[in-house]
Amino acid sequence: MLNLNPYFKKLDSHSPILFNLVLWLCAFVILLFIFSKQLSPIKIDYIYTISFLVIIAIPVLINLYVLIPYFLKKERYLIFILVFLFNLLLFSQLHLWLFEPLLDTLFPNYFFISYHSNTKLVTIFSIFLVATTLIKLSEDWFYFNRNENRILKLQNEQIQLQLSSLRSQINPHFLFNSLNVIYALAIEKKEGIKEAIIQLSDILRYIIYDSNTEKVTIKDEIKLLQNYIEFQKFRIHGINNISLELNIDSEDFLLYPMLLLPLVENSFKHGMRGQNKNSFIKINITQKGRSFNFEIENYKDVETIETTHDNSGVGLENIKKNLDIVYPNTHQFTITDLNNKFIVRLEIINKN
Repeated sequence: MLNLNPYFKKLDSHSPILFNLVLWLCAFVILLFIFSKQLSPIKIDYIYTISFLVIIAIPVLINLYVLIPYFLKKERYLIFILVFLFNLLLFSQLHLWLFEPLLDTLFPNYFFISYHSNTKLVTIFSIFLVATTLIKLSEDWFYFNRNENRILKLQNEQIQLQLSSLRSQINPHFLFNSLNVIYALAIEKKEGIKEAIIQLSDILRYIIYDSNTEKVTIKDEIKLLQNYIEFQKFRIHGINNISLELNIDSEDFLLYPMLLLPLVENSFKHGMRGQNKNSFIKINITQKGRSFNFEIENYKDVETIETTHDNSGVGLENIKKNLDIVYPNTHQFTITDLNNKFIVRLEIINKN
């Protein structure tokens, strides 16, 4: 099927010149058909029709480019109705008084006879003004609707580019840390290296393939976190200091993919340092109805936190940017920095 959309895009459909050209050409054809009484028009019919259009164009243009933008579109409806009626009655009466004398003066070689009574003339003017008002409003609606769709499309493309940029920062960082774990296991020749590689492959499969969608279920995101925690067992001793509490109503609740993992990564980076007996991570995930709450708390080593601040993974700032893009005005993200612990809370209201 031939796609005509590119050709229409080349035309400025909101151009006043194009709009009036089409409008008055159609009006001329209709009135010529009426004034010639459905017979083949002759020269005098053309003169009469053109003259009639010139006169009626004055109140129509006043309505289109003065009354509609300054009163109707500003929701001053009562004033618009009053000036609309005044415009209608004034020019229909002036037409009744002056139209035929002007024609006789300008075209003395022709004899014009008008069969329009005052009531009929007001009716014709009313039809023209009402019809052109509706046409103009329709044309404006189509133009602004198309323009709004174009803006939304551009905004969506921009959001996707931003999200792709944020994801590209997450994946290399996670892979870098994971390979360090595998490398440490290989150096120490630990038996769990094969299981660690399998565990890592499952995580990377999700990150690279399964998360490449607009939304994923909360079940998939939780499984990713559980796999990540299990993978960290190969690196961290004292795993009992890590807890994950779940209170989920629906496993089909939808979330933006890879939303929680960076928060967990940062907590592991700062909450599980070597053999520090005080290290801990507490994760609590709650989902009720449309509400989703994620809270993660980890130990903060005040002696070493400053030295690692500049290399804290993807960083909370990027996480904030991500949330602002995918959950604008529907989330709360708070950070509580205490003496010996760090708490991050995320609340999302899924309007869909």
